[in-house]
Amino acid sequence: MSDKPTIDNNGMYPQPKYDGAETSVAQIRASRRQFIKGVIASGAAVSGGGVLIGCSSGSDGAAIGGVERMVRLTVNGVERTVDVLPNETLAMTLRYKLNLTGTKLGCDRGECGACTVMVDGVSSYSCSLLTHSIRDKAIMTVEGLEAPDGTLHPVQQAMIDELGPQCGFCTPGQIMSAVALLNVNPNPTRDEVRAALSGNLCRCGAYDNYTNSVLRAAQNA
Repeated sequence: MSDKPTIDNNGMYPQPKYDGAETSVAQIRASRRQFIKGVIASGAAVSGGGVLIGCSSGSDGAAIGGVERMVRLTVNGVERTVDVLPNETLAMTLRYKLNLTGTKLGCDRGECGACTVMVDGVSSYSCSLLTHSIRDKAIMTVEGLEAPDGTLHPVQQAMIDELGPQCGFCTPGQIMSAVALLNVNPNPTRDEVRAALSGNLCRCGAYDNYTNSVLRAAQNA
């Protein structure tokens, strides 16, 4: 005769006895539910405590090792205060926080040059710069080239006169690279212009038009 316990009418094996008392299936299931609820509640309490600790760390409310959210930037000669995320690029800040949409986002990986601005007078890809890293530098966008009375910068006017742009998407970046060049080399050769604009891609292929525009601006400046 087998020692294997027989299954009762409910299709279950008889439950083991503990201290002489028989524990029901309902009691076991209830105990499991209470245990799981306890674990979840404990985890939530620990997580919540960590958040509170992180929020209260430091005198300025920033977590230890973090970066300040409110940043002062000097853009086009005007000091602006903006709420910046730790991993936010300058291109994102200019377009979506300061509404300076002349700076275009193309490849967003430092290859096409559509997002070119000047940082301390040097042409730079704004999609490859973290905003936090340039808080003490002077930023110039294409919007800042126009004079207060509405007069266009010589490079902007030359772009119009020479019909430089076609679709125009890369034009702001081309202009900023050209201005940065003329600031340090007012009378460049054609090859020097080409070298200065080589980091700006034109999907329309209007490279000669842009080169002629920069040379014209140099003559009229």
